[in-house]
Amino acid sequence: MRASALTDTGAILVGVDFGAPHFDGALEELGLLAETAGLQPVGRITCKRKAPDAALFVGSGKAEEIKLLAQQLGASEILFDQALSPAQQRNLERVLERPVNDRTLLILEIFAQRARSHEGKLQVELARLQHLSTRLVRRWSHLERQTGGQGLRGGPGEKQIELDRRMIADAIKRTKERLVKVKRQRQTQRRQRERRDAYNISLVGYTNAGKSTLFNALVKARAYAADQLFATLDTTTRQLYLAADDAGADQASDPPPMNSSAGRSVSLSDTVGFIRDLPHGLIDAFQATLQEAVDADLLLHIVDAANPNFPEQIAEVQRVLAEIGAEGIPQILVFNKLDALEEDRRPTVLQDRYELDGFETPRVFVSARSGEGLTTLRQMLSARVLSLARQAEAHRSESLVQDQSVQTI
Repeated sequence: MRASALTDTGAILVGVDFGAPHFDGALEELGLLAETAGLQPVGRITCKRKAPDAALFVGSGKAEEIKLLAQQLGASEILFDQALSPAQQRNLERVLERPVNDRTLLILEIFAQRARSHEGKLQVELARLQHLSTRLVRRWSHLERQTGGQGLRGGPGEKQIELDRRMIADAIKRTKERLVKVKRQRQTQRRQRERRDAYNISLVGYTNAGKSTLFNALVKARAYAADQLFATLDTTTRQLYLAADDAGADQASDPPPMNSSAGRSVSLSDTVGFIRDLPHGLIDAFQATLQEAVDADLLLHIVDAANPNFPEQIAEVQRVLAEIGAEGIPQILVFNKLDALEEDRRPTVLQDRYELDGFETPRVFVSARSGEGLTTLRQMLSARVLSLARQAEAHRSESLVQDQSVQTI
């Protein structure tokens, strides 16, 4: 348990170890999430349990300990690293006499703050409404409409909670309909890229792995990038020119035509980052954005090489990719932040292979910030894309010969 300076938005962080292998004993990621949402962690409490307490999640004794610490440190909010049921949240707020929120709501709040595009705001709103629909509880005594009027049967009218549920259900329906229109627009854009014979590459990875910084370095773009969780939520797509011999890999303008033997342009998309215990509702809501990864020809899986927990982060990204149906897309593992590694942890070679889900997967070490390794990454991409282009050309030539043979017969 640690304490820091008091603030008006001070929060106590609480984590419960149920024996899971990925338990964050220092609550570092929850602390980063809290800071990203505008809160200041002032204290941290962890405990071990075999199973959650049905009423208070941590049990009555630990709840009293949390309450005492919050009083001592002047904390205005309690944040749990695990998801709470509506009843547990309600009971804890009553005992702790403070707002209680969990990891799910914290991530939703961050997404609401960071969404910039119309599509992103719609997706966050849908996830928020779906989460809110499970949290409706009757807390006040006045939550009933007037009884039936004169000449009508008596009895209580429709409860306010039922009105709220219907209003939220209607709002969810309207938001989904608006998202369907956005999805159609994205499908139109993808069809246009397919007609241009575009090769699609998507950047995926754990949040704060440096995806946007790498994206900017590759395509000379100015997408928002910062050393924080979920710095950007909206998908950005740009053209990346890959030279055949990499001699012109850093040329950012006036590339040759796409069908030129000298090189080829591909579509590169930067997508939203993943995180452990990402709310399922957010995955569903961001389906239109994540579709960029599903429809990609190649995934650049960006990994924070300086993070000691990178194996767990890789596993979490793989889990989400499987959930959205992108597990079968070829990958290149890009171990970023090479400049942040200690000298004794730096790799002896920039390019090798890494076992991923039982398969040997190409891996490259880079520093998006310093540029180290980017030439090697471009060479890998160029070799893969141009090889596939030659295979496609050979297939078209073979089909043309077959068609001519049929016509001759």
